[in-house]
Amino acid sequence: MILEIITVPNPILTTKTQPVAKITPDVLKLAQDMIETCKQAQGIGLAAPQIGKSIRLCVVNLEHMGIPLFALINPKIKKKSWKKSEMEEGCLSIPGIYGIVRRPDKIKVGALNLKGQENELSADGLLARVIQHEVDHLDGILITSKLVRRTDGTETKDRKKLKD
Repeated sequence: MILEIITVPNPILTTKTQPVAKITPDVLKLAQDMIETCKQAQGIGLAAPQIGKSIRLCVVNLEHMGIPLFALINPKIKKKSWKKSEMEEGCLSIPGIYGIVRRPDKIKVGALNLKGQENELSADGLLARVIQHEVDHLDGILITSKLVRRTDGTETKDRKKLKD
């Protein structure tokens, strides 16, 4: 089922989420609905607050790069590289706003998968950026508070990357 994407200034977007206590059929259904919603919106990531749920659940959609779509439950970034880079980002919850965001190049993240198994993932490049963007959502942080400068979205569109 396609869900409604919440946009600013809804306060749920700036509220820290609660951990998922147990992976229930409802959580699995929500994850599947988020995956469908993310694909329909042509996003590369979607966090639960963006569809009105204040829980630590997000999905990453980089299938166009050959990375299978996946969900992260209760993600925690455990390590960040010292080296950072700047890249234009957009957000499905902030339509029409783009800007340059500076983030660590590499991360290590721990999370549960949809089977309830604890996983640790090392990521770099766009994958690391998307995970950091989604975890920010789970912590109530929007890109508007991290912008180095506003842009017009040209870089994102030119790279033919989808926005979160």
